[in-house]
Amino acid sequence: MMKTGMLWLDADARRTLEEKVQRAVDYYRQKYGASPDLCLVNTATFAEEEINIGAVKVQRTRTVLPHHFWVGLSAA
Repeated sequence: MMKTGMLWLDADARRTLEEKVQRAVDYYRQKYGASPDLCLVNTATFAEEEINIGAVKVQRTRTVLPHHFWVGLSAA
């Protein structure tokens, strides 16, 4: 569950999932001065329920549109 977050769009097919998440994380860190620990993506993005990219937990959800990345701080 996300406490606070920022929605990021990246539909560039040339970038990997890792690159897209890292770009969103870098922008979040620059804009808000904090490091996010959670990224929510559309269920079609990957098959596993959850993966880690660096220190960020990436989880699938139906509430995020394809090519969007909801990056922020988890509620836990």
